Amino acid sequence: MNKSRVFVGLALAVIVALLLSVYVYRAFEQASAPRPVKAMQLVVAAVPLDVGALLDSNNIKTIAWSGDSLLPGMFTSVDAVSGRALITRVVPNEPILDSKLAPREAGAGLAATIPQGMRGVSVAVNDVIGVAGFVGPGTSVDVLVTGQIPGAAVGGAQYITRTILQNVRVLAAGQKIEQDRDGKPQTVPVVTLLVTPGDADTLAMASTQGKIQLALRNTIDVTKETTLPPPVLQAALFSTGAPPPAPVKGVVRPAAPKPVAPQPYAIEIIIGDKREIKNFPNQQQ
Repeated sequence: MNKSRVFVGLALAVIVALLLSVYVYRAFEQASAPRPVKAMQLVVAAVPLDVGALLDSNNIKTIAWSGDSLLPGMFTSVDAVSGRALITRVVPNEPILDSKLAPREAGAGLAATIPQGMRGVSVAVNDVIGVAGFVGPGTSVDVLVTGQIPGAAVGGAQYITRTILQNVRVLAAGQKIEQDRDGKPQTVPVVTLLVTPGDADTLAMASTQGKIQLALRNTIDVTKETTLPPPVLQAALFSTGAPPPAPVKGVVRPAAPKPVAPQPYAIEIIIGDKREIKNFPNQQQ
């Protein structure tokens, strides 16, 4: 009787162990099996596209994209981006993201690349003002102006040169809004600068009433000086005499004494019993 009970217990233990091993095996098998990936469509560029290009079904397309790696601002439908313009250059099969597009109401071309609250102002240039043609779209410049000091006499006109704007981005050179891929200079009669409304007024006054000069900057140098460089005066630049001594801080120079007028001559005149004193001017120098 005891032997039969032991046999039954061993049999049950074997059966339970077998069931557990089957369960564990299937659990590991399911965990190691590849999960089905849900594919989705991603909108990409079908051809190379420049800044300001208007998107439509002729220049964009969709490709299959893994659902496990979503891109911020991605689009899954061509209709979702049709009619919007690019604010940056893209290459074929590059994803079209929302950060690369202008608002739908911004239109296309140069206007679409101007951020809200900013203005595009064009100024006339030549080989000298335009830094030999190297001032192109995407570069940064400082703007200098030379003009006559208000109120200066006609015969002795005085001129001054000063920096009025710093780190201004060039939107376009002529009618081109993309820089030459090889970095070649472009000789154009006009460039368009991206400025604030207040700076637009300053630039318009400088270009019409004075003579402007553009100073090319390194595109990675975005620092702006808190105080602009001191202006250069024509008289100081071309003066042949020694400059006057600079005033020393904390030292007050005494004022020069005023010249004292000489005392007049006093002459006493006696006529009879009358005496009279008359003063005559002293002509001593």
